[in-house]
Amino acid sequence: MIPRDTLEQITARFDYLEARMAEGAAGAAMVALAREYSELKPVVETIARWRELMEGRAEAEAMLGDAEMRDLAREEIARIEEALPEAEAAVRLALLPRDSADARPALIEIRPGTGGEEAALFAGDLLRMYARYAERRGWRFEVLEESATELGGVKEAVVRIAGDGVFARLKFESGVHRVQRVPETESGGRIHTSAATVAVLPEAEDVDVAIAPQDIRIDTMRASGAGGQHVNTTDSAVRITHLPTGIVVTSSEKSQHRNREIAMQVLKTRLFDLERQKASDDRAAARKAQVGSGDRSERIRTYNFPQGRLTDHRIGLTLYRLGEIMGGDLDEVIDALISETQARQLAEMEG
Repeated sequence: MIPRDTLEQITARFDYLEARMAEGAAGAAMVALAREYSELKPVVETIARWRELMEGRAEAEAMLGDAEMRDLAREEIARIEEALPEAEAAVRLALLPRDSADARPALIEIRPGTGGEEAALFAGDLLRMYARYAERRGWRFEVLEESATELGGVKEAVVRIAGDGVFARLKFESGVHRVQRVPETESGGRIHTSAATVAVLPEAEDVDVAIAPQDIRIDTMRASGAGGQHVNTTDSAVRITHLPTGIVVTSSEKSQHRNREIAMQVLKTRLFDLERQKASDDRAAARKAQVGSGDRSERIRTYNFPQGRLTDHRIGLTLYRLGEIMGGDLDEVIDALISETQARQLAEMEG
């Protein structure tokens, strides 16, 4: 059963936002109005399609008493009855609670876990996988920080991805990614198991986090490139320490001014994520954690190269097309995770 009072509330709110925007508002207020408006618009459009079908059915049923119109009315009712289940399902999905950060850009942090150099090489593979996925979806992929090993692996990488619905899709990637394969450095052909961790954070906005100047310490360092060669002759790398939490962020682009901007943005994003994690923990205490919660301590996925197999342990999904997935074809995996999450949310709402 679709809660009609909820539909009325959503439609009324949308009409109010539209009127407020037409009147005009200042700066941040207009941004907030526009954001909520854009989030509600597809929901209202989905509701309108369902209402149109319901009204059409009522009109057709009213014509059944007219002998001349009866056959036409029956045809129209049959057409509407066929379309209604899909429209009702779309409304129920549209009414599911939304993560307010879904539309935001995301920061992805990738680090090798257990497994030494092989883990660092795998971390580099994941970085390239996300870069290719971003390219496929037309998203902007920007490396903010990358530290490489001598063999071409990744010690740490921080990237920013911006585009349509980035965090909504990439948030399922948070967790421990395990790889099983024969390392290039392995002469005996034995399969090794190693891991890398991925953290996906919604990018913070200025209104989300306020950082007091006395709460941070900013250090500048001499930036160095591959092989220890200095990128330039001036101190350009920036390290920011957030004293209350102990979070340390570094950026080592050539421009010190740009480094400060990047480091502050990453720091705000990590602090924003801390707040979201606390809120999530509070909610989880009241109900069972949902699939894809992004718990970074859990092993979420295994990449088995000898078998060409990817397994997502959260939903028991196994695909034998690892090459394509590593090439950036992640949609099948992410779509399955989204569908599972929505199914659980629907079951909770209707239960």
